Amino acid sequence: MYSQITKDITQDYYQQNFPNDGQRFVAWYLRNIHLRDPIQARDDITDGADDKQIDAIIVDDDRATIFVVQGKFIGGTTLDAEPLREVLSAWIQMRDLVRLQEVGNNKLKQKLSEVARALEDEYEVCFELITTAGLTGSAQKDLATFQEQLAELSAKDEFPATILLVNEDEIRRRYDLALERENPSLSHALDLSVCQTLTVMIAGTQVVIAVVPLSECIKFPGIKDGTLFQKNVRQSLGLSNAVNKGIKNTIYGDRHRDFFFFHNGITAICNRMEKKDTKLILHGVSVVNGCQSLNTILSCSERVKTLTDTSLLFRFYEIPQRDRADKISINTNSQSAVKPRDLRSNDRRVLNLKKSYEQKYPNGYFVSKRGETPPADKDKTLVVDLSELGKYLISWHSQRPNIGYSETKIFDKYFEQLFKREYRTENVHALNHWMNHVWKAWSKDNPLGLNETLLAMRAYAPFHHLYAISMCFSIANNQSDRVPDPDACRVKAQANSMMDDIVKIGGVCLNMALEAAANEPQPANRVFSPQNWVKAKTCLAGINFAIRNYFNMLPLMPGGKEMKAKLDVALALEIGDFEYRWAAD
Repeated sequence: MYSQITKDITQDYYQQNFPNDGQRFVAWYLRNIHLRDPIQARDDITDGADDKQIDAIIVDDDRATIFVVQGKFIGGTTLDAEPLREVLSAWIQMRDLVRLQEVGNNKLKQKLSEVARALEDEYEVCFELITTAGLTGSAQKDLATFQEQLAELSAKDEFPATILLVNEDEIRRRYDLALERENPSLSHALDLSVCQTLTVMIAGTQVVIAVVPLSECIKFPGIKDGTLFQKNVRQSLGLSNAVNKGIKNTIYGDRHRDFFFFHNGITAICNRMEKKDTKLILHGVSVVNGCQSLNTILSCSERVKTLTDTSLLFRFYEIPQRDRADKISINTNSQSAVKPRDLRSNDRRVLNLKKSYEQKYPNGYFVSKRGETPPADKDKTLVVDLSELGKYLISWHSQRPNIGYSETKIFDKYFEQLFKREYRTENVHALNHWMNHVWKAWSKDNPLGLNETLLAMRAYAPFHHLYAISMCFSIANNQSDRVPDPDACRVKAQANSMMDDIVKIGGVCLNMALEAAANEPQPANRVFSPQNWVKAKTCLAGINFAIRNYFNMLPLMPGGKEMKAKLDVALALEIGDFEYRWAAD
């Protein structure tokens, strides 16, 4: 991997944007492992003077995790404990974000504003020490000690955190996995020589019951990035809940040998199982019950490696049928408290919406389950994803795109407001159609010339773009306190061949609003945080002002009078095409 990375970072992107190989290595990791785009990776890097031992920060809203990265790019074979102490120092300093903002560099200050908001939403913090070298023996002991200390301290306060070593072997594994991220299909070879197993046939299904040492559990691929749990009804809930704290306490306690008896076990399904010598090859493996446990066990990896007499029960089922696998996932999680958002895919209103949409648009497909893949013969432009639809609804009908980044809020706190009514399938199609055009504007080519800061927020800023489009119709019809019908907007825009123009206006006005906010004076020792701006309601007033200003200035622009005349026709709707917004705050 060292040779490959050394070669890769000679590319123009790394050479032109980062001053040294250390930063280039971290940028390579962000791009190839965390799959950040070029702009996001540059925005995530905080390395430099006064970086306070923090090379990069990623706030991953999809995984509700803050990744704090420290990189050591060396050609040697071993690394001492100094980088670990730097990570621990970063953790100590992040416990006092106010103080850290005062002494950190500008890039760090900006990222810490985003971190503070994420912590309010109970995001997990994961420190990653990435290196192309291995740790010395003493450094390995220090890592185990630090993990134990973090486990103890996390149980006492509201700053749960983990520290993971990502060495050359782990980088290689994650790199290979990232290549398949678009359609992950994991395989794993379980070492039967250290396990006790029983193979049986039940209801025509091959089942393997296995007693697996904890040290083997952390070898499963896709735990931290969640790909191992794509068929699970929920992802990791973090390390701060009582159950996960109890798992940690058992691992570090003197009764770790009883872990097997304290735990209900792990349920995993796979497309195919086969035994080869002393290996059980699991093809297309996915854990449907045990996500919380495996994430917690991984966070104690160094301690776990030393436990030779601590085991966990696994149940492996050979289940190639997707519908049967989904039922197993739901039923195996019913013995513990599952939050409503975890099972929204099976809510009656969602199922009705899926059925009506697919009947109305036979070439389309409504993805209601996490990890579900649309059939290959379906029109991609007519594929609608439930999680994305929730973001469209809250951005358009509730006029709160600043909440659109949070699936937790949409499918838990605001689900009843968003999905309580019978929703027209034409509007589902219209919202999806508008967003397809929006996403074209957020491509690498950047056809609208959007600010790079906006492009770095691709996970949530496009929903502000959708909001801006809806407000173009509202403001043009003097209905700024009401919401237009998405399908009526689509039909009118398409009939006048103005859809691309309206999308462009929405993007330009969003861009103007951000730049205006960035130029406003800031309090002492504070820097403007674009990420916090798009997550606050105050950004909406800025977008609305920019749209009004654009319409007022349009006749003064070259060719503006003709464009204004076309817009007056394309944006004109009937009074019955508007309704009051759906409350979501």
